[in-house]
Amino acid sequence: MDIADLRREYQYAGLSRKDLDPDPFRQFERWFIEARDAGLNNPNALSLATCGTDGMPSVRTVLLKAFDHHGFVFYTNYGSRKAREIEANPKAAMLFHWLELDRQVKIQGAVERVSTRESLAYFRSRPRGSQLGAWCSDQSRPVASRTLLEQAFESMKRKFRDGDIPLPDFWGGYRVIPERIEFWQGRENRLHDRFEYQQAGDGWEIRRLAP
Repeated sequence: MDIADLRREYQYAGLSRKDLDPDPFRQFERWFIEARDAGLNNPNALSLATCGTDGMPSVRTVLLKAFDHHGFVFYTNYGSRKAREIEANPKAAMLFHWLELDRQVKIQGAVERVSTRESLAYFRSRPRGSQLGAWCSDQSRPVASRTLLEQAFESMKRKFRDGDIPLPDFWGGYRVIPERIEFWQGRENRLHDRFEYQQAGDGWEIRRLAP
């Protein structure tokens, strides 16, 4: 299959320096609201890249569950591959790709665990089935069959059939604290608009990058 000629022009909109909010978190919020209001499926889906001590990067899709001026939060099993790599090398990169808007947002920074209080608050907001799923999945580890996974789920349903499901001690959130945030807007002739915010003391420096 020849895919070399698969291409299209980017014609949604431009991005200029005067359009940007001096605060990258407010700029992200503006774009995120526009992605949500455009009816995109899962506008909070992002690619998360991590790298352990072996130097081999890995990437997967996760869902953003909170953001503010402290950073960008997602949740996972603390025994998963991403979590093991973060614990060994607490840095990560995030990529939001809103294809229908010809936009990307790239985020790089250090990673820290969120508080147990934050993890518990989010865990309680999840559907009951998702709470049970967190208990029965040894994430990223080999599992012999789907049947065993479903049996573990049914076992947890029986165990927690009465009352609230507790937060597993092996599950919770991570916060990516950005050092760099780039806003990418596709343009005609591949002359894309790219602006990078880089942390400088208590503020942010903004510069245009070549496409």
